[in-house]
Amino acid sequence: MTESLHTVTTMPTERQPGCPFDPPKDLIEAREQSPISRFPFPDGHQGRLITGYDLVRSVLADPRFSSRKELMRHHPTIDYGDIEVPPAPPGEFLLMDEPQHSRYRKPLVGKFTVRRMRLLTERVEQVTAEHLDAMEKAGPTADLVTAFAKPIPAVIICELLGVPYEDRGRFQENIDKFLGGEVGDEELIAAYIATQQYLAELVVAKRANPTDDVLSDLLDSDLTDEELQGMALILLSAGFDTTANMLALGTFALLQNPGQLAALRADPALTDQAVEELLRYLSVAKQFHRVALEDIELGGHTIKAGTTVILSLNTANRDPDRFPNPHVLDLNRQDGGHLAFSHGIHQCLGQQLARVEMRVALPALLNRFPTLRLAVPADEVTLRPETADIYGVKSLPVTWDA
Repeated sequence: MTESLHTVTTMPTERQPGCPFDPPKDLIEAREQSPISRFPFPDGHQGRLITGYDLVRSVLADPRFSSRKELMRHHPTIDYGDIEVPPAPPGEFLLMDEPQHSRYRKPLVGKFTVRRMRLLTERVEQVTAEHLDAMEKAGPTADLVTAFAKPIPAVIICELLGVPYEDRGRFQENIDKFLGGEVGDEELIAAYIATQQYLAELVVAKRANPTDDVLSDLLDSDLTDEELQGMALILLSAGFDTTANMLALGTFALLQNPGQLAALRADPALTDQAVEELLRYLSVAKQFHRVALEDIELGGHTIKAGTTVILSLNTANRDPDRFPNPHVLDLNRQDGGHLAFSHGIHQCLGQQLARVEMRVALPALLNRFPTLRLAVPADEVTLRPETADIYGVKSLPVTWDA
């Protein structure tokens, strides 16, 4: 097979000015050149960057590409030198392959079905209304991130896992640190350890006094306390951070696309499509890594065993070969199949919960505040850095006519 490939020399660290919703320009240009590129990691490892929809989807579904943490020795912006990467801690199944992955995911699948998550709709409506009431009372200005986007998924995931809501400050700040891309390694590790310690205490408390929640339901299994702690960490961080950023960034995108915003206000039946299009358009979980376990032919090229590949979900979801006019936010778009929740065995376990929260919260916000608008120029909205695991806004000042 031929190996004449486009090369991306460095991973972009920022987005184009005035384009907060688009993938970095270098990644879009890489996709225009080829759906697969060479990527030299800072430590000299010759990896691959995959930007095309079909190839990204193929890799995500292929068990010959591993998710194991101990194989992820190469970082796109950091040279780790000779540091040995340990396996993922027990329970942290996103960084595992089969059969370990299924040991932890299987007991959870039945608890996050479409039916179960739809049964939560009334509670999500209630929580959303409470926070909109508080916003309106404190208004007519607010930071939408702290008043709306963060607390709604935080309440719901706390109740699902049995985390006392009054403890949310203990984990929200730490999750922001180890997913937000703005702190040094020492502070990041400290935040991660603090979250683990909190969850270890929570598991012990559940053993002593089980309650009606997902974590307590797992106590009768053969899972150890350490495994339950790791599973809770995955659920808590994923269930909180991704949806919070989708709610805030999704609102920002709608406010910057007044025609689409007007269409959604005029037709509530558009809500489900709107949520799917926002998921595709924004792709807040930007990329994943995999490692080839053997030589694999992919897109006319050979991926050698041991090669680390970077899967760019945000460019895959903007691939013109899959989505016509991909850089346009079109709430009437009919072609689904986006990869915002990944694909394959690691497809997001909580995707139905995220959908319920977005389908309830976004229309409720827009209906409550018909004149909602940015309180600052769009270029003054504070964005998360490109180094963050989950992209979004750090704050979103909004106002409305009282």
